Amino acid sequence: MDERLDAIEEEFAAVEARLMEPATSADPNLLRDLSRRHKELSEIVGTYRQLRSAREDVEVAAELFEGAEPDERDEMRGELDRATQAVATIEDALQGLLLPKDPNDGRAVIVEIRGAEGGEEANLFARDLYDMYLRYAANRGFKVEVIEEHASERDGLDEVVFKISGAEAWTRFEHEGGVHRVQRVPVTESKGRVHTSSATVMVLPEAEEVDVDVDPNDLKIDVYRSSGPGGQSVNTTDSAVRITHVPTGIVVAMQDEKSQIQNRAKAMLVLRSRLLKAAQDAAAAEAGDLRRSQVGGGGRAEKIRTYNFKESRVTDHRINLTLYKLDAVLNGDLDEIVDALMAAKRARQLTEGDA
Repeated sequence: MDERLDAIEEEFAAVEARLMEPATSADPNLLRDLSRRHKELSEIVGTYRQLRSAREDVEVAAELFEGAEPDERDEMRGELDRATQAVATIEDALQGLLLPKDPNDGRAVIVEIRGAEGGEEANLFARDLYDMYLRYAANRGFKVEVIEEHASERDGLDEVVFKISGAEAWTRFEHEGGVHRVQRVPVTESKGRVHTSSATVMVLPEAEEVDVDVDPNDLKIDVYRSSGPGGQSVNTTDSAVRITHVPTGIVVAMQDEKSQIQNRAKAMLVLRSRLLKAAQDAAAAEAGDLRRSQVGGGGRAEKIRTYNFKESRVTDHRINLTLYKLDAVLNGDLDEIVDALMAAKRARQLTEGDA
């Protein structure tokens, strides 16, 4: 491990030197890439330097123990044990830092929420999830930009697509993708019976143009008149845009903006992110890491998390975590769940080498 860490320290020094060069400042893409790499390496290098210092402490403690008088040996043994334990703790931390990095770390995310099974109650639950994520993003200091939003009949959401930006956006939201199930008495229920409904959440890493090469010849672009409430141009001009990526069959439609150009830009943002996710999933499958789709068929049986209103219970089925604080969770207090999911991912990586 030390040889690998020595090489990382050398790379860190080289990256720092390149960041100081005038040519780097003149190239935004290079500056971004080097800054990202500098951030990735800095924690490893800092921890490695702590390890070297801790090892020196062990050597000093060992010398003091060997030369100690009989009445001092117990105290010196304690110092040596503490120094040795500090080395072991730092080495464990370094092993975690040396795990393969998620290629999406540091990216913004595109989140898509749709009502699934349960009719209008599913749409109302989709609205609850959307509000929950907005509050959580605000708690973490993330920026939110709505890309597309379609309200349902009772102020639920047929669909909403939004972007969350922040240094830890992907890390904090990547595990939210899947089927979320709700158990409660819907406002649409006249006899007070508990219903089970579901909404789907898709989480995509934002793709930049340099990440995904989209051939314009592979795109089928249709324009049409927007429908639903909106500004003066809605229903009067062909401002809505539907883009089909012919090789994959992925379709993205946008109509929220008055301008066809704006709708097209938003559609391309989502399309690139979907293509990046598809490429990453394909690469993982080729490596033997076959994962189920985040959303699946949207059925209630494919749930990743259940929100039970009667018991004020939230259960994440992937890690068997149950919390009896539903109101707090829906108010954006998601850290306990998210931290547990992040810890579970790291544990899998450490035990299975799963990147």
